[in-house]
Amino acid sequence: MENMMLLVLGICISVLGIVNIRGNISTIHSYNRRKVKEDVPKYGKAVGTGTLIMGISLVLAYIAAFWNESMMPYIVFPAVIIGLAFILYG
Repeated sequence: MENMMLLVLGICISVLGIVNIRGNISTIHSYNRRKVKEDVPKYGKAVGTGTLIMGISLVLAYIAAFWNESMMPYIVFPAVIIGLAFILYG
């Protein structure tokens, strides 16, 4: 129960990722939206995929915490690095 915020944050971030993948990039900072003119769907998919990876990792870390809380950093940190790589690629 102490990791409930991890689950809520993971679900919220995953939903934002899905929204971005579908092409709605209104949740992304305005400076970044102004720089993207022609490839909005590709940009949305790249940023959304990174965001979705990070959100799913938080949900998986919440689930893994039931068995062993020491596994959480091994799930979250690599996923955050991979997610940031997708976002920076976008």
